[in-house]
Amino acid sequence: MNQPTSTRDEILSQLKKQKKLSVNHLKKHLNISDMAVRKHLNKLESDQLIHSFQEKQAMGRPATLYSLTAKGENIFPTNYGTMTVEFLSDIEKISGTELVDQLFEKREQRLHKKYNKQIEQHKPLIDKVNELSKIQNKNGYMAEVQQIDDHAIEFTEYNCPIFQVANKYKKACNCELSLFKRVLGVEQIKRTACMSDGDHYCRYLIQKPVEGKK
Repeated sequence: MNQPTSTRDEILSQLKKQKKLSVNHLKKHLNISDMAVRKHLNKLESDQLIHSFQEKQAMGRPATLYSLTAKGENIFPTNYGTMTVEFLSDIEKISGTELVDQLFEKREQRLHKKYNKQIEQHKPLIDKVNELSKIQNKNGYMAEVQQIDDHAIEFTEYNCPIFQVANKYKKACNCELSLFKRVLGVEQIKRTACMSDGDHYCRYLIQKPVEGKK
């Protein structure tokens, strides 16, 4: 016997199938009021599982539509992580650990070029960290920033989209730390917690460089 589906789950399921939907479509499909639909959508958007956007119509004003975010897509079961770990394990058996490390370093180089276009180096450190947080959130990391004092910033990620990979290959975590140092232009970054070590989040302490010192 199938378990009853909640309204929240049904909305997510419909967005997964249809890709983008309006309030009116969801209201008719779910047979609930306009207000009830919006209440669920507001909560889902607050949870960063969906996002709204405007789309031009043939006639009249643009329509407000909703679709899943990367985080929302990730709630649906996939075996990508398992497959990736299996592929990396096969590469390691065939060509050794060094080649696997090179793959992670190659990924770091690619992300560095991408992130560098979005993080302006002339800005204050806190602004750069906030921009990094936005980028990571778009990638599903659930990142938060907290200014500790004038010289220290705490950067926390509550989700790791590549956890299965990082759990087996610590090189992935080391490359992330290296990436953050490069895109923020700061050497003094210490990882104080890591999900691959059994913690509930990944946390970094970022120290602002003292003027006059490199």
